[in-house]
Amino acid sequence: MNHIIATLFRQKHSILANDGRLLKKLIFATLILVLASQPGRLGSVMQQSLIDAYLQVSVFVGFTLLIFIGLDSFSKLNIDIFLKKTKNFHVPFASMLGAIPGCGGAVIVVTQYIQGKISFGSLVAVLTATMGDAAFLLLAQEPLTGALIFSIGIVVGTISGYVVDYLHGNKFMRSKKFKYPNQNEVLDSTFVSKLNFIWLIIFVPGLLLGIMQAFQIETDLIINLPLGLSITSLIGVFGSVLCLLMWSLNPLSDFQLSTDKTRGYMSRVVDTTNFVTTWVISGFIIFEIFMLFSGLDLKLFFDIWLPFVPLIAIIFGFLPGCGPQIVVATFYLNGFIPLSAEIGNAISNDGDALFPAIALAPKASIIATLYSAIPAIIVAYSYMIFFE
Repeated sequence: MNHIIATLFRQKHSILANDGRLLKKLIFATLILVLASQPGRLGSVMQQSLIDAYLQVSVFVGFTLLIFIGLDSFSKLNIDIFLKKTKNFHVPFASMLGAIPGCGGAVIVVTQYIQGKISFGSLVAVLTATMGDAAFLLLAQEPLTGALIFSIGIVVGTISGYVVDYLHGNKFMRSKKFKYPNQNEVLDSTFVSKLNFIWLIIFVPGLLLGIMQAFQIETDLIINLPLGLSITSLIGVFGSVLCLLMWSLNPLSDFQLSTDKTRGYMSRVVDTTNFVTTWVISGFIIFEIFMLFSGLDLKLFFDIWLPFVPLIAIIFGFLPGCGPQIVVATFYLNGFIPLSAEIGNAISNDGDALFPAIALAPKASIIATLYSAIPAIIVAYSYMIFFE
């Protein structure tokens, strides 16, 4: 353990000297941990947010990624050959990949678009279909609602993509081929493997506890720890803290490069899960702190402004990243906004896949995001009028 801690500090100073972004990440993670260590109501709310984020979402994210990244890592599928043979079906394939919980499938499509291998309509399709990391939150608590939104996303994304390609042609906004920069300057493999091993030790019981909680089983009544300690609190807090620290020290965790087969299988799973966990924790904390200090009756507020709630949720979807979308999903799950608003947000939001798109094809990404607002408005308000 002492060796790991010493290596942690050496890696921290080495990386921070070369990349100011990691300093910001470390400050952000430190701020969350400092707030969580405070006494009183604020500290309790922060700690509970860490526990809920890890056991309700993160462990299921990790389990899903173990499956999908495992299939990607160990399969012999050649993406280039596959894309050449399926040109007429790129749009529905993009929609289905976008509908996969998390941003992994969407990142795959954005990567192919940036390399000039698929059409702009496919980009619109995946950004329309994806719900991002907020999908895990919805699946964990309302799986049937999640399945409904995924189905809507696939259908709407496919239609939108074909319409865009029909109007603009397959060569519209065609991106030039792009080669990813060198990724060799990362944490050394020995250090990473030890942290990944610790991460896995926490993840296995965390997943079991998460499943038990999902079935409303009182785990602490079954597993009695001495000194009044709670097994769910220990695993939840330690798992979240570990994810935060690993995310803050890893330069690759910003870009969610889970599609890069040159990286190790476990590193891809762990890095992506840590990235998702950070945003989930942020979403939980924002919601809980807002409720703690505002004293606002959100249910009454949204009831008064009900006709505009789907539009507000759709506008939230324009914000890049999964943090704002997790907040919207949290509001829906707590009964503050209707399902129509959640559907509108799910269609309009682009998740973390928008980050590489903005960085490498900003014009195309902005236009694609604006295009996704049209079906979002139509579907959300249609659902509100006919079913709510």
